[in-house]
Amino acid sequence: MTKAFGKTRAVDGIDLTVTAGTVYGVLGPNGAGKTTTIRMLTTLLPPDAGSAEVFGHDVVREAETVRGLISLTGQFASVDDTLTGRQNLNLLARLTGYSRAVARQRAVELLGAFDLADAGDRMVRTYSGGMQRRLDIAASVLSAPRLIFLDEPTAGLDPRSRNQVWDAVRTVVAGGTTVLLTTQYLEEADQLADRIAVIDNGEVIAEGTPGELKASVGGGAVHVRLLDATQRQFAEQVLTRVLGAPVRPDPDPARLSVSASDPGRAGEALTALTAAGVAVADFSLGQPSLDEVFLTLTAGPAGIATGAEVNAV
Repeated sequence: MTKAFGKTRAVDGIDLTVTAGTVYGVLGPNGAGKTTTIRMLTTLLPPDAGSAEVFGHDVVREAETVRGLISLTGQFASVDDTLTGRQNLNLLARLTGYSRAVARQRAVELLGAFDLADAGDRMVRTYSGGMQRRLDIAASVLSAPRLIFLDEPTAGLDPRSRNQVWDAVRTVVAGGTTVLLTTQYLEEADQLADRIAVIDNGEVIAEGTPGELKASVGGGAVHVRLLDATQRQFAEQVLTRVLGAPVRPDPDPARLSVSASDPGRAGEALTALTAAGVAVADFSLGQPSLDEVFLTLTAGPAGIATGAEVNAV
């Protein structure tokens, strides 16, 4: 699929296949085309070219049918903060077509399932950000959709609230619902997604399981955390000399990661750091993190062939 706004090509030939009953992560920086892709898949925006199907139904020609199969939770909570959590779920259930009795029962079930039973009769404006997002997701599954689109569901949340939302997503998937998740949080994709597409500049630049993506940028990585971040530049020089590979960029000035295909060289690197007087707080050998994968993949031009169709099957 493609979509342009004026001279800006927001989506430039994205091609995805999402397996039913899984969590599929779409990972990318701001402006990569994630939200535009979601808007096209949820029938809110027509593609300029290409096609998309959700469970065999075209999102343009059969938009009404597609809307009956999906639910969308956007980047901001859409619940009414002047109502209680229970009232929100009752209201939405009634609008969906449930009888009063069934609506009340669904509200009770969902408040319990998303760990909101104790807060069900409180005004939503008194909820934390994480509680509001969990209520938002609960509202999204009222009508038991087959596919839920979660567009950056934990944006702006603290780590504890983020973990609570992750638990809510796992609850949804355990019920058999397919989830397409867009996120900027590498850990979120690693925790939740069965497969991940990395997109940049409107294109898919890599796709696979978290393990496959990590393996694609090297078989192993040395991870070092320094006691003194001011020694970073010197530590980089030592690691590059011993391991023969450049240090990967990291937003944490005390953390360094370097590719290391030979585990034996990792021990040499630690010995060299110690001999050079570099104080090390933590040292480990393992797979690259998704953060390292993302930084490596998005550091250069997109290099993967793209197509015209996007399918959810």
